[in-house]
Amino acid sequence: MPFEDELPADLAERARMMEGILIACATGGSQDGQLYEHMRREFMQDATLKELLPGFVRTYRTLDAFWPYIKEQAGSYAGRRQFIRGEFTPLIDRLESRHRAPGDDSVSDALRTFDAEGVHAIWDKAVSRRASDPEGAITVARTLLETVCKRILDDCAASYSDKDDLPKLYSTAAKALNLAPDQHSEEPIKAILGGAMGLVNGIGTLRNRLSDAHGRGGPLPVKPSPRHASLAVNTAGAIAAFMVETHLERRSPRKRPWQDK
Repeated sequence: MPFEDELPADLAERARMMEGILIACATGGSQDGQLYEHMRREFMQDATLKELLPGFVRTYRTLDAFWPYIKEQAGSYAGRRQFIRGEFTPLIDRLESRHRAPGDDSVSDALRTFDAEGVHAIWDKAVSRRASDPEGAITVARTLLETVCKRILDDCAASYSDKDDLPKLYSTAAKALNLAPDQHSEEPIKAILGGAMGLVNGIGTLRNRLSDAHGRGGPLPVKPSPRHASLAVNTAGAIAAFMVETHLERRSPRKRPWQDK
């Protein structure tokens, strides 16, 4: 598709690029008229985003048509830049927040406390790819869980093999944290912990079948969409944060009633 190689995958970045083209047009001229028209068509095809576009983008299909309008809005370059940026703010704000899930911040806080440079950086990478690179996001979601499991096992001086897959790593780490279902007698707790184990296994399966981690032979499966990536990343983040919080709590001098005496 024309121009696709020139465009960032992230829609917020595309919106900022279109804003920049219009600012250039309003402050001396732009040679990117065709690129503007291409991006405008893309945004206009999304009913939700169309309503957030500046009115002049919806109205003026070309830079030549936009120029007489912006020339009348402000006499100075600074005034035109300020006006255009203000008009793009609702769209860019929505695009920057639309793919954030309600639990993103709490997961970020837990993982940052545990390992800001390592684990938290992997989480940020997974979140940033949910919309623009679903296959990559699914791969990173599994990497997040594998890394958390290994870090916790290292801290607990528990052994594991580099050949252990995600379910095996999680099972070993869960036992070290007293989070294995068979370590509890209360049925609701056993059900929740068993569900967490099932979700971890599911992330591993989803990653192997849908992600870009392995070459494929034969007919290609359905490509993952952002919703598949959100499911994998959000689930991996919630489980990783739960494991980290449990590990930090158990490492604390103050014991809880359900912890080992």
